[in-house]
Amino acid sequence: MTDKPSVLFVCVHNAGRSQMAAGFLTHLAGDRIEVRSAGSTPADQVNPVAIEAMKEVGIDISGQTPKVLTIDAVKASDVCVTMGCGDTCPVFPGKRYLDWTLDDPAGRGIDAVRPIRDAIEQRVRVLIDELLSQ
Repeated sequence: MTDKPSVLFVCVHNAGRSQMAAGFLTHLAGDRIEVRSAGSTPADQVNPVAIEAMKEVGIDISGQTPKVLTIDAVKASDVCVTMGCGDTCPVFPGKRYLDWTLDDPAGRGIDAVRPIRDAIEQRVRVLIDELLSQ
């Protein structure tokens, strides 16, 4: 077991929003926070436009692969952040749940994905501050 906080980011395909959020959290918090991401219906690959948008800010998520959401991932996380996956995330007592309303980058061009990326970064920075000040 570890004393560091853990966060699970969940979106439908685990190909855009949750991957960008996990990339920001890993980049900004380093090893101070454990990071997971998953999807209720994972895609075959991470959205190439999300990869491109993250590269623009110096974060490479191209090596990531979409993963299926499991009960074990939720149980192992202190905070579960959902992004448009509705009620598919199992709820367990003692866990903190956040629902971030963000547009889905799927099928959008880079100009539409940049504001989504930037909104995710702002939320991740607030979450890091909250988790590391406890």
